[in-house]
Formats: sequence, structure tokens, C-alpha cells
Amino acid sequence: MALSGNLCDSDWSVKAATHQTTGGFDCTIQLSHNTPEGVFQHEFTHSKIFPTESEAVLTGLREGMVWVQLKMSKTLSV
Repeated sequence: MALSGNLCDSDWSVKAATHQTTGGFDCTIQLSHNTPEGVFQHEFTHSKIFPTESEAVLTGLREGMVWVQLKMSKTLSV
């Protein structure tokens, strides 16, 4: 079974989905937010392997929220 989660507002969204891997579970994170130039989108896999799916998806959502916050505050430029 794969767990997934989604957090969103009118200007941004974060999605996280787990995948079973050797030693536990990893998490793919997708984020997007509106910019004056259009919609910014980014996808990445969390660098850590988690022992449980719930830990993987919750950490993935948290990590995605940090990315959105840094990107929208123009602290991070990708």
C-alpha cells in the first residue's frame, strides 16, 4: 500500500507519495506555486529512507512546505 498526502491553498500545493524501497520507504514530493511568470513546479525524492510509510509521508509534506515557504519568500531560487 502506498500512502499519499496533499496540502494546498489558492496559490500553492504540496503532494507527497510513499514508495517501498530497500530498508523501508522513500517519499516523492511535488510542489507548485503561482508566480508572476507562471506556475513554478518542482519534484524531488526525500534523501532519507524511513522505517514507516506514515513517517515518510508526513516528513515529505513537511519538507515540501519548507520548500514552498522558502521559494515564495524568495529565500530560495531554483
